[in-house]
Amino acid sequence: MDESRAIATPRPNYTPAECKAVSQQLERILAHSLFTHSKRYPSLLRHVVERTLAGHSHEMKERTIGSELFGREPDYDTNADPVVRTTAGEVRKRIAQYYSEPGHDGELRIDLLPGSYVPEFVFPLGGEEGADPAPRPSAPPLETEAKTQVGAVRVQPRRRVYYALAATLAVAALGGGAWQLLHSRPALEQFWQPVLDSSSVVRLCVGQRHFLGAMQEPDQPYNPDVNRLVESPLTLYKIYYLGSQNVALPDVVTVSRLAGLLQAHGRPYHVQAESHTTLENLRDGPVVLVGAFNNDWTLRLTGPMRFGFQRDKDLFWISDRQHPERRDRSVDYSTPYMKLTHDYALISRVLAPTTDRMVVVAAGLTGNGTMAAGEFLTNPEYMESALKNAPKNWGQKNLQLVIGTEVINGNSGPPRVVDQYFW
Repeated sequence: MDESRAIATPRPNYTPAECKAVSQQLERILAHSLFTHSKRYPSLLRHVVERTLAGHSHEMKERTIGSELFGREPDYDTNADPVVRTTAGEVRKRIAQYYSEPGHDGELRIDLLPGSYVPEFVFPLGGEEGADPAPRPSAPPLETEAKTQVGAVRVQPRRRVYYALAATLAVAALGGGAWQLLHSRPALEQFWQPVLDSSSVVRLCVGQRHFLGAMQEPDQPYNPDVNRLVESPLTLYKIYYLGSQNVALPDVVTVSRLAGLLQAHGRPYHVQAESHTTLENLRDGPVVLVGAFNNDWTLRLTGPMRFGFQRDKDLFWISDRQHPERRDRSVDYSTPYMKLTHDYALISRVLAPTTDRMVVVAAGLTGNGTMAAGEFLTNPEYMESALKNAPKNWGQKNLQLVIGTEVINGNSGPPRVVDQYFW
């Protein structure tokens, strides 16, 4: 930590000038893209800063924050619902990333150290906010507990070392550096970093075929046995022979690829069927959605995005909200299986506003496209080639990639990016 700084320890009263400086810095941080794509992270940081400035730092306890900020019951189980801990961990990472960017090192610093929900403020010495810092004084030996009174704040060399160490560890927790330094890192790692950084279990949500017992060819006469099977209790016959819980083989292959990637990075994961996945499940942590028209969560979460999925009778296509007339990235389901020559898939990595969690989508118009998406998401060469001309700092942005693949005799070829969107 710069020797020309002073640390303000939490206290009942801050001067109006200090409150103004901290509030201005808080708004500056929250306006950064690190926080603007989330609701939960800025809410927690604003809450703890404003409560501390108001002299209520003694109330910054996990259960209190969970109750006041996240609407939990006053006596809720913090071990079963670690929403405050996980959110604070993400806030600490984003703060460290913010201050590691060029131009921010001279600003007033707001820190949320590990093990505490009380923010600490590190003020530049030597004048008003934005002024040049005071000359660096000679650093006293670390083994001394020398303290220099500076108005309402104090300089503590040991605390500076601790802050510097804490900031370094927080940045390291991002996977070896802040995101703006990740340009030299493999594109595959940059893509998956928001998922791998999460402290929550990654949920792999796989699509399912609709209950085949309820399906009937439109040109066939009504079959009362089909209706009886639908209305009768769920039996082993329905599950295994009528496919009420079947998963398509291309989706299984894709889930296997993604599970292997997560396992290689030491990340715990849970595979769950789309029909058994709730909105609350999606809010627990990052989720990877596999499948499109057989996965309602994919259709719901991609609906408001630029690229999504549409269907008109036998024609299935990837829609483009900027060009709604386009239907060229499509598959006609009346095509004989072995005659299919191409397929398309959508890959998304988005901080979903519905869940405030990172969502990755790997979904094709048919199983060939889904397999191509899974191959793309786990192959560093494909990812590197596709994103070499991506916008600067794309790793910090939401993104959607439209993937195309050639199909020969029912087998998908190498994936290629045919369109992309970053925001």
